Amino acid sequence: MERRPREITKRLLPFDSAQGCEVTKHREPARPHSMHDFINSLRTAQRNTRMRMTSETDRNSPFEQRNERITRIFARQQENRRAVGNTTAAERLAKLDRLRNWITAHRQEIRDALRLDLSKPYAETDVSEYWVVLNEIRHAERRLRRWMKPHPVRPLRSMITTRAWVQYVPKGVVLILSPWNFPFNLSVSPLVSAIAAGNCVVIKPSEFTPRVAALIADMIAALFPENDVTVVQGDGKTAAGLVQLPFDHILFIGSAEKGRAVMKAAARNLTPVTLELGGKSPAVVDRDADIADAARKIFFGKVYNTGQSCVAVDYVLVHESVRDELLEALRREYHLFYGKDASSCRHSPDYGRIISLRHFQRLRTLLADSIALGAKAFLGGETDEKELFIEPTILVDVPPDSPVMSEEIFGPLLPVLTFVSLDEAAETISRAVPLNIYIFSRNRRNIERFLVHTDSGNVCINETMLQFLHLNLPFGGKNESGFGSMHGFHGFRTFSSERSFLKHHRFSPLKLIHPPYKGRTQRLVDLFVKWL
Repeated sequence: MERRPREITKRLLPFDSAQGCEVTKHREPARPHSMHDFINSLRTAQRNTRMRMTSETDRNSPFEQRNERITRIFARQQENRRAVGNTTAAERLAKLDRLRNWITAHRQEIRDALRLDLSKPYAETDVSEYWVVLNEIRHAERRLRRWMKPHPVRPLRSMITTRAWVQYVPKGVVLILSPWNFPFNLSVSPLVSAIAAGNCVVIKPSEFTPRVAALIADMIAALFPENDVTVVQGDGKTAAGLVQLPFDHILFIGSAEKGRAVMKAAARNLTPVTLELGGKSPAVVDRDADIADAARKIFFGKVYNTGQSCVAVDYVLVHESVRDELLEALRREYHLFYGKDASSCRHSPDYGRIISLRHFQRLRTLLADSIALGAKAFLGGETDEKELFIEPTILVDVPPDSPVMSEEIFGPLLPVLTFVSLDEAAETISRAVPLNIYIFSRNRRNIERFLVHTDSGNVCINETMLQFLHLNLPFGGKNESGFGSMHGFHGFRTFSSERSFLKHHRFSPLKLIHPPYKGRTQRLVDLFVKWL
């Protein structure tokens, strides 16, 4: 039986890891009488919690004190990095096993925390937060011993008397700066890779999801000593203080603007970074695509997590001959998912809310400004600031220079534009390199030609979002959408250094070309240069 929200309020009080104590408690809200009231109560509690956390931090944990704690933690992890780096595969597997067992035992707490912070439906949490992390752990556990083994390299003719290999060694002390949109997944999945690679880890979760951050802090405190893995909570100032330290690697997941700031700060210490950013990921629907199938997958790829995802479909480019058919198919999907109108969508337990008032106002401004420039709402368009509700909205007749086409939307607004030829669609996409491209077509030649003329971090053909879940694929961006990769072996490699080894036989023929360079030695050098 699922716990009622009021029963978990005390259990999920925000925890200020900088002070090691609970934040001021608040009264339990009255039991909501409907899903509508429930969502309102969640949002009210969320806002109140953030205000309490901010005021409590201002009174009791000045930035200077937090900086001292951060510096102390960093120093302790630096002292411990060799011991952690020299752990065996069995020791690292034991850490992952503890992590997996804790997550399995606390599934309901994870679901409740995400419900309170993001109004996220339990089913979405189960797939995109809980299952994804467990799958990452299981994937690493099955393959870690192989990843850690030396990888032999083939000798060259000139190196025939040598033996060489590559071994993945830990980077040392790494920092994970995770976002708010998938706060559990994008904090713990990179942690799995960092632990598998043998690193000490500092995690800075987002302050916009305080209950999930508190849950992660409690989990890490229960499983690991502070000089191994720890969580530092706080706002942007805390993150700014962390990136000033000479970490051995920084993984940042978030916006391009903040990614630039992280990269600039890391450059002072020559710290390597992995940036998982976003961008305007398009869905392209060719004239011979399966329209009903494309509409369902595109709509799902837009409204999942209320569009607040780096793998969300940002806009649609559809061949002009099938535009109306696609729009009607998208309308049908809206009605199947959430009911006949905005009221039914608002009361649906399967539709979430925008994370904060600031993000809500940004999206509402994008919508209003685009409509003012000539875009039309084919479907949706209703908003409610009190609930932070934005109805899934499909925009048509969108001017190319409208606000919704100039920045990543990160919300449930879906511009639909048309094209005459795939070359035209490719030119539109190529103005900036997106994180993902989704192409829907049943013509293999069209797909191949289109992909040759576009660029992106990831490609999904006749599907959306699934590339993120395939752990044998590297997930990452390019240029404006970031660089570096996550997941499976690629995440393990991100948090490792490739150390090369070469061992030479004691009877080395290369000794024959040592100085002095005359006579026979020069002739041997000439033969060496010519044939080897």
